[in-house]
Amino acid sequence: MIDWFAPLIDIFLLAFLAIISIAILRIRDLFSGVMLFGIYSLVSASLFMVLEAADVAFTEAAVGAGIATILMMATLSMTGRYEKEKPKGKSPLLPLAIVIVTGATLVYGIADLPPFGAAENPAQTHVAPRYLQESPNEIDVPNVVVAVLASYRGYDTLGEVVVVFAAGVAVLMLIGSTATRRRWRHGDEDEKASPRSRAPGDNDSKQEADS
Repeated sequence: MIDWFAPLIDIFLLAFLAIISIAILRIRDLFSGVMLFGIYSLVSASLFMVLEAADVAFTEAAVGAGIATILMMATLSMTGRYEKEKPKGKSPLLPLAIVIVTGATLVYGIADLPPFGAAENPAQTHVAPRYLQESPNEIDVPNVVVAVLASYRGYDTLGEVVVVFAAGVAVLMLIGSTATRRRWRHGDEDEKASPRSRAPGDNDSKQEADS
């Protein structure tokens, strides 16, 4: 029964991801779009758990549904809730053509890859046995996934952390600069709208100077 039920879970999660993607493309309420992005990340994390990629699922749940949602909500609080109407006269054919060419290139590139999860794949016959057999003696870490991420791929993991940290700092800098510019703009508008206050005696001193 488990073997029969597992494909249905995969189909359900993939169909749910497709429905959320279509809803994100068609919606104009940016707040709802951010919430749908968070739901998309949670469903993706569930799909990764089904595929037994727990580390990727944790990363997707933390970064996609957590940090990314917070950053998008912070950005949304400084812009507006609803998307502005696109200017008329621009044809969507060029972006559509670029997407089609890119997608066709990706499909052509993965056509020669071995079947997913096949036992005779190079990763299953050469790489995985090496890690499973030698990591307890070389690293003495019980969890093979932690051993691979923290030791064998330590520099790669460090680079990924640096990239995520740099991206977060860049987004915070953009949000901060946008908020500062908006405060300056609103301050200038308020100053122009309201008459300048004069200290007592300014009019008298000006009249004395004219006389």
